[in-house]
Amino acid sequence: MQGFSLGWIDITVFIVFVVAVISVGLIKSRGESGSEDYFLAGRGLKWWLIGFSLIAANISTEQFVGMSGSAAGSLGLAIASYEWLAAITLVVVAFVFLPRFLKAGIYTIPEFLEYRYNASTRTAMAIFTMITYVGVTISAVIYSGAVVINTLFPTIGIAMASVIIGALAAIYVATGGLKACAWADLLQGSALIIGGVIVVIWAMKALGHADLTSIGATADQVQHLTGANVFVKFKELNADKLHMVLPASNPSIPWTALVVGLWLPNFYYGGLNQYIMQRTLGAASLGEGQKGIVFAAALKLIVPFIIVIPGIVAFNLFKPDMATEAYNTNNKPVLEAFAAANPLTSTDAFVFNNDFAVTQPDLAAKIVAYNAALTHTAPQGDTLAAQNEFLLAKIPEGITVEKELIGYHYDSAFGLLIKKLIPTGLRGFMLAAILGAVVSSLASMLNSASTIFTMDFYRKFIFKNSTDKSQVLVGRACVLIFTAIGCAVAPQLANPKFGGVFNFIQEFQGYISPGILGVFVFGLLVRKAPAMAGVIGLCASPVAYQIMKVLTPGIAFLNRMAISMAIVMVVMGLVTLIKPLVQPVEIQVNHSINIEPSKAARNIGLVIVALTLLLYILFW
Repeated sequence: MQGFSLGWIDITVFIVFVVAVISVGLIKSRGESGSEDYFLAGRGLKWWLIGFSLIAANISTEQFVGMSGSAAGSLGLAIASYEWLAAITLVVVAFVFLPRFLKAGIYTIPEFLEYRYNASTRTAMAIFTMITYVGVTISAVIYSGAVVINTLFPTIGIAMASVIIGALAAIYVATGGLKACAWADLLQGSALIIGGVIVVIWAMKALGHADLTSIGATADQVQHLTGANVFVKFKELNADKLHMVLPASNPSIPWTALVVGLWLPNFYYGGLNQYIMQRTLGAASLGEGQKGIVFAAALKLIVPFIIVIPGIVAFNLFKPDMATEAYNTNNKPVLEAFAAANPLTSTDAFVFNNDFAVTQPDLAAKIVAYNAALTHTAPQGDTLAAQNEFLLAKIPEGITVEKELIGYHYDSAFGLLIKKLIPTGLRGFMLAAILGAVVSSLASMLNSASTIFTMDFYRKFIFKNSTDKSQVLVGRACVLIFTAIGCAVAPQLANPKFGGVFNFIQEFQGYISPGILGVFVFGLLVRKAPAMAGVIGLCASPVAYQIMKVLTPGIAFLNRMAISMAIVMVVMGLVTLIKPLVQPVEIQVNHSINIEPSKAARNIGLVIVALTLLLYILFW
């Protein structure tokens, strides 16, 4: 995408917003000196602060770019399941997980495992979590944000953009800890919602005034929709995308994942992920924490309408632009290599997706003929894509398959909406909102990673008698070190071998999240599970996931996670049958925290669950 210009009003709005976010975070966290102050905001966070902070920590470019892009593509509204099912899981977290965590008075999620199992289980989870945060999610979030900046402003390289993003987050996290994060998130979370609403309004307005013929409507649609309001146009033009159920063969979100697979990452992410739960661990009381989580669940219902819907509209309006983006960002070097390739001497084969076969049928046919000559095999299949897939399965050793040619660059959807529809003055705010989404998520990860290292390693193993002051100093040092590592690793993620940022994160977490969730659930349900069951369950998860990835690569990763968790539960069940505890485990209780549940939060939570189910009924 060509960079777009910003007026002086845009630049002013952007700078004011960034300065305000950092200033509010630092000002509100002044006077916080102890470890509980730094890592858990003095356990004084109110519900509205928790709710906005949860959303700001959760929403990043993965949603603005990846989710809107998936909606523009074949997944359509089905991608909203990541948010709508999360609303239900958050309600469960508020009333099942959170009471147990706050009663135990923990700083970190791994700490709870020591009370339920043993110190080894706590350490194992802390190691897994640290590797994931420092080696994967922190660098991935920095990279995804850097890509957005580089896309909009090509003169700013990925490496420099990574440093900018890392520095903005590290400034207020290292100084103010969780309280600085929470207050900064209040502004950034609000900006996300407002910015999303702005995009929806402009996108629907553009669709309402668009010439139906120019955006690819059929003759029947033109006749039927002329004079219709924008909502009718949107529904009719996208009838194939406005449903939640996809075939079982879908590699991303098969309907089987709605039954089991998709619940697992949601429960892990919303209930056992340190950088999400740390806000609720810092709640002033159980009631405040529950109200905050339920508030975040309500906002989760809104997110698809401000991110997914614009992605679908973007494809209606800017399909040719997405095809051009596909050529500029992905296809150009591959097509240049194809033009110079000779099947008699080349060591390269070429692959394309269905969209490319539709938008470039002549080129797709030439590629099929090339691969047929390369493999000395006659193509078989009803479509060009099927024929090429058949040929690629016959490729001999020593042949390299080039990067896949695509018909549309769907991930450009949100950027195209901003570039082509949002007027000067609002562009600066939108850019600030997107950058704020990246920075808030990064800040949350840095704060949580530093908390886990300080509490689960430094205080427990390195310096058991450490003071509050030394713990805070270590936490701040960790923020700076982890930021430097993330900025150094981020540019490397451009390598195609990682398969894209979303795939990189999901596949890596697939190794550990089924085990973590399985160990927690089994430990809560089976109170006679022995201490050794915790470590065994955590270690069994990556082994099971890797075996399935090798032996059954065709299984969607969400279903692979579900099977992994089932294996973990079976293994832990066998261990418990062999050597059960004589007496059920009694977890310690911290009486300094008010653990009175919120009836209002419970009632509103039930309403949110009902609304979520209603949305699935309407768009089934």
